Amino acid sequence: SEVLAAEAVCCLNRAMATLRDIWEEIGIPEEQRLERTDAVRKHIKSLLDMMVAEEESLKERLLKSIVLCRKELDTLCRELQLGPFETEEECTILQMEKNLRTHVEVLQKQKRDRKQELKALQEQDRDLCDILCTALFSIDTGSVPSLEDLDRYRRHVASLNTLKEQRREEFVTNKRQIILLMEELDHTPDTSFERDVVCEDEEAFCLSKDNIVALQNLLQQLEGRRALNEAVCAELRARIRALWERLQIPEEERESSA
Repeated sequence: SEVLAAEAVCCLNRAMATLRDIWEEIGIPEEQRLERTDAVRKHIKSLLDMMVAEEESLKERLLKSIVLCRKELDTLCRELQLGPFETEEECTILQMEKNLRTHVEVLQKQKRDRKQELKALQEQDRDLCDILCTALFSIDTGSVPSLEDLDRYRRHVASLNTLKEQRREEFVTNKRQIILLMEELDHTPDTSFERDVVCEDEEAFCLSKDNIVALQNLLQQLEGRRALNEAVCAELRARIRALWERLQIPEEERESSA
């Protein structure tokens, strides 16, 4: 910078010497030469003052940016539950402003990412709770979630997904058995729950704990009815065989009757 400054002074001196030579060749009087020299001085001073003012303005903007970035960092660190950001005190104003601004951008992205993940988890949670008829996960939606909060929420949603798959598999298996039993018993669904089980779309069936219990009870009732029917049939067959024996019905006639 000192070399460039010296070169600038040399350029200025050469320019003034050239101007003096030109004025002398033209024949500009000494008084006018002084006036012109003063005009050059004022012009150069004005230009330099303007440049200094611009650089001072840049410095002020950088200092203000540093203050704003520090405040923003403090806020972000609190929201993200992070420790305070430590700056290098020995670095230049320009480097410090860049470091702070870069770190603000990094933390802002972290904040956006956490909120976006929270929103996605809440949407999944709502859908699962509608299907399973369970309560929503308790979390403060007014603040930025911590990494621990998000991890707990992820595990909660994962457990609900597992529960949903377990109940869905149990529902499909029991539904298949119930339909077979109803056909075997020649039973037509006569309650809203039975119609929901047999007729409604599987994806629309609410997999609540109460519904799964009711589904198991329905299956047990139908199995009980089939067992009772089988017992009655066995008793009737035994009575028929006893009558065949008493009446001495030939074996061929028994087989055709059977």
